[in-house]
Amino acid sequence: MTDTQGLRAGLTRDDWGAAADRLLLSLRPWSSPDHARIDLPGPNSAYGPDSDSLEAFARSFLLAAIRLRGENGADPHGIADWYAEGLRAGTSPSSPTAWPRPDQLDQAKVEACSIALGLHLSRPWLWDRLTDADRDQVVTWFATVVGQKYPPINWVWFQIVVETFLKSVGGPWSSADIESGLAVHEALYRDHGWYADGPERAFDHYNGWALHVYPLLWASMDRSLCDPALETAWRDRLSTFLDGHVHLVGGNGSPLVQGRSLTYRFAAAAPLWMGAITGATDLAPGVLRRAASGMLGHFLDRGVPDERGLLNLGWYGEWPAIAQSYSGPGSPYWAVKGMLGLMLPADHPVWTAEEEPLPVESGDFAITLPEPGWLVSGTRSDGIVRVVNHGTDHSNEDDRRADSPLYARLAYSTHTMPPMSTPFWAEALENSVTVVHPELGTSHRNGFRTISPNASVTSSHWVRTAEDTSPEHGSGRGGTVIEGPELVVASALRGSHEVRAVRIHPDAELDPTWLLELSGWPLSADTPPTSTTDVVARVDTDDLTSIVANSTGFTTAEVRHVEQASATGNHTAIPLLRTTPEPGTVYVAVVTLAGAPPEESPRTALDGTTVTITWSDGTTEELRLDVP
Repeated sequence: MTDTQGLRAGLTRDDWGAAADRLLLSLRPWSSPDHARIDLPGPNSAYGPDSDSLEAFARSFLLAAIRLRGENGADPHGIADWYAEGLRAGTSPSSPTAWPRPDQLDQAKVEACSIALGLHLSRPWLWDRLTDADRDQVVTWFATVVGQKYPPINWVWFQIVVETFLKSVGGPWSSADIESGLAVHEALYRDHGWYADGPERAFDHYNGWALHVYPLLWASMDRSLCDPALETAWRDRLSTFLDGHVHLVGGNGSPLVQGRSLTYRFAAAAPLWMGAITGATDLAPGVLRRAASGMLGHFLDRGVPDERGLLNLGWYGEWPAIAQSYSGPGSPYWAVKGMLGLMLPADHPVWTAEEEPLPVESGDFAITLPEPGWLVSGTRSDGIVRVVNHGTDHSNEDDRRADSPLYARLAYSTHTMPPMSTPFWAEALENSVTVVHPELGTSHRNGFRTISPNASVTSSHWVRTAEDTSPEHGSGRGGTVIEGPELVVASALRGSHEVRAVRIHPDAELDPTWLLELSGWPLSADTPPTSTTDVVARVDTDDLTSIVANSTGFTTAEVRHVEQASATGNHTAIPLLRTTPEPGTVYVAVVTLAGAPPEESPRTALDGTTVTITWSDGTTEELRLDVP
């Protein structure tokens, strides 16, 4: 939905607390009598029900600890005793509800971190009240992480946090484990406040809700372990990151809909709260709260949590296809990291300051985020934030995989969702420039070479994805690769419009049956969007318009209709243009997403391989389609 100009979330700390308490209390009917298991309805993850049950306990326990910390132990709902009982049974080897240990199940390594961090935050009201025997039992369960191998991604923090808690209570720990994990974390840092979650071009919300959150929380756990210079660097990185991150929140409160684990929803608010908790930001407290409350309010207003009070696998309503194979019914409770602000007392400036407008509510803007390779445009009239992507695909250069709809599309926004049903993992069917094969369908750009934030070179290829039976963790799928022609794709983004240009390599050998396709923004709704095809392809819902208009070279306009493809509506429509391509030729289109009547479309002129763009205010910009 598109909110009106200047609308504020208006959520107070009491509103946040009530939302948190509802989440916690709604889990109780689904727990075992000893509270160790929380067996939620919904499809199990690839790791099975024991893992999923632990996940629901651990992630909700972190929220319980946040509440205890922020209320200085005031506990009208008895959450400390309730979770202490579950902790006691879950770590008891003789209990029928005992949890799998971290050395038995990899997912338990993740959940151990939430439990350890929760125990640290709530220590006076929970850990300190356990018996010595209970504490020894918990330490024994945690101790199985020591010396374990963790993948070189955000997971290293799960080991660092657990072992630091163990050190604080006299348990076993390894300085080598912590030093190794810190080294991995530093290797993930790129620049301008951005981390990649691994060695690939993996830029997504994990940058904010994991790689900025854990370091500064950990630094406060044991000052003897944290180099002050490193903590200063982390604070500076968070501050820089938040300057860009706040531009990625829509006027409707939605975070950018991009990347894996989207079912964590308002967890995207976590780095904003870290800025408030640590003071590591130049953003005003009223802006921080507006952005965070906007995210929570966005989901509260759209039926989240559901009528049972649960965070289901979905975005608004239940839609399990949004999840990756590692996600079970308890996974969405990582959303509680977006409630870290409840650790702060009621008199903190972030709660007392008047809400201030988001960047997109203050005026139109256009910025560049160089590390993920994103051009970003926000328009005040409709609150939409759009990202054009020439740098992120959750892969490496020259990796010939299928495009992940979560990462490799040419554009993402706060108001649209990339369709994620099976066909969209096999073919690039929206927000793409592709070569259409009569049998293999649309080509992929994964493994492209970035020239700049507004241009990339694609070695187009087709992938027989049906051959790939590996678990789906968000990346594109593999299979036999069939090579296609090289394409240069360049973009200019301003307001509602992207000028998108493509050039086929002049030496390309093209099959006469191939077509060139340029597709635009997908719009989804509960009823079929209206569509028209004339000189342009256009799709309309009640509050959004998606248009692809030919400027140079395209000969036909169409609208692709698909069903059951998006968590935001059962009916999806995608405007697109097609033509028969020629080597060396430049093709140009204007791709538009708007919630209010868009500003006048730009004019384009082609001279050789240079596209000159004249925007509605008379300013000009050039796109060069030379083959690098």
